[in-house]
Amino acid sequence: MPRPSRLLACLLLVLCLLPIGLGAREEAEEPGETAAEDAAPADLADGGLPDASVTRHTLAVGDRELRFTATAGAVTLTDDDGKAEAEIGYVAYGLDVDDPADRPVTFAVNGGPGAASAYLHLGVLGPWRLPLGEDAISPSQPVDLVPNAETWLDFTDLVFVDPVGTGFSRLVEPTDALRERYLSVDGDSEALAAFIARWSLENGRIRSPKYFIGESYGGFRGPLVAEALQREHSMALSGMTLLSPVLDFGWRAEGGASPLPQVSLLPSFAAAAMEAEGAVDPVALAAVEAYAAGEFVVDLLAGLEDEVARERLVERVAELTGLDPALVERRAGRLDLRSFAREHRRADERLVSVYDTGISADDPAPETPFARRPDPVLDTMTPPLTTAMLAHYQNTLNWLPDRRYRLLDGEVNRAWRWGPGRSPPEAVSALRRLLALDPAFRVLVVHGYTDLVTPYFESTLVLRQIRGFTPADRLRQVTYAGGHMFYTREASRVAFRQDAVDLYR
Repeated sequence: MPRPSRLLACLLLVLCLLPIGLGAREEAEEPGETAAEDAAPADLADGGLPDASVTRHTLAVGDRELRFTATAGAVTLTDDDGKAEAEIGYVAYGLDVDDPADRPVTFAVNGGPGAASAYLHLGVLGPWRLPLGEDAISPSQPVDLVPNAETWLDFTDLVFVDPVGTGFSRLVEPTDALRERYLSVDGDSEALAAFIARWSLENGRIRSPKYFIGESYGGFRGPLVAEALQREHSMALSGMTLLSPVLDFGWRAEGGASPLPQVSLLPSFAAAAMEAEGAVDPVALAAVEAYAAGEFVVDLLAGLEDEVARERLVERVAELTGLDPALVERRAGRLDLRSFAREHRRADERLVSVYDTGISADDPAPETPFARRPDPVLDTMTPPLTTAMLAHYQNTLNWLPDRRYRLLDGEVNRAWRWGPGRSPPEAVSALRRLLALDPAFRVLVVHGYTDLVTPYFESTLVLRQIRGFTPADRLRQVTYAGGHMFYTREASRVAFRQDAVDLYR
């Protein structure tokens, strides 16, 4: 029988950690199956990283001109005796101002685990952006970057961080002990906190207000990194943005009989149906949320043998999702994300992405009942984003190490240590403590309506259990049109930037 932590990792690999991680690897295992023994992630130690490269730029973005300095390099993390353990690659952008020490600085991290920060870097935050299609993404699309009118560089300096095993980051000597520590929930958050502390010290930014933004598993990291920074380095963050996060893995590690995943997903299914007919209606969706957390739960818990409850549930779910009532009847109203992605546009022989149901691709085998296929967002985005990032390193940043760049590393994900015991990891307790300890600390949680992998209503239900969760308070949740990476849509990217400006004020 697999170890509890290993079994959990197998489950999360398929159901959640793929969001910025490993779509092409999903054929490796299904939830509950035992994966092969942990393999040491390759390429963690090949070749040291070169000295930092500093370049200066002037860029017209939107209706303004930005003058800034870009630094591409690495921070070396050491043990207590000063021996080098890891080189953490980063790209930093600092606006040219008289006294940068007083200017906010934001540390950006993606998820996986096993993903580099290129998604946030070239997708939404940085001064340059890779344009991606709003309803389709092509792996062979052009990779030319454009000035990003929605960059955050106006109001905060930016540091994009690649954890060990992603981007060019590496362990200096990848012993088993170091791999197990750095590729783990606690070791990873402590390493990121150490990076923030060391980068701040080396760059004269000790007194700068510090912020964190994490996407997907990066959002889960946020509260843990903030606590590790306070505990180990006596530094505090002023706030954080959690983008499409998982806050409590226990919520989704429930067995098949649990209603929680069903409740979390139903509003996103309904949002997908609304968008297919035109646009998401927030008022109508609020009614779906009330139903999902009320009568829907009651009918689910009534069980399969309660014919009245089952009929009522099937009728309502079919109406909300727009799926074939016969299919919903066969599933007794209990739908999963991959079945929905297959059935949502079956009539068009199109597969929609579980990361954004608004993005689809041709179904390569519509005659089959079910098959594993590349995702129209995650897998199609990987080639252009990787190529664009490498070109950016080479042509703009003048820093290109002689080693493989890893946008997504499945071996890191499979080797991840989720902690001892049977309890799945969660970041809600840390978030509660941060908010209670510091009345000035502010948090923005953001999602896309049509993301099935980290559904927005899951965060809503989790955050409702934290005191102070109100739209006008210092713990806010905002949801935009789009999916896991809603920022591929211009209107959502613009709205997100404005909400971020409000956070930093």
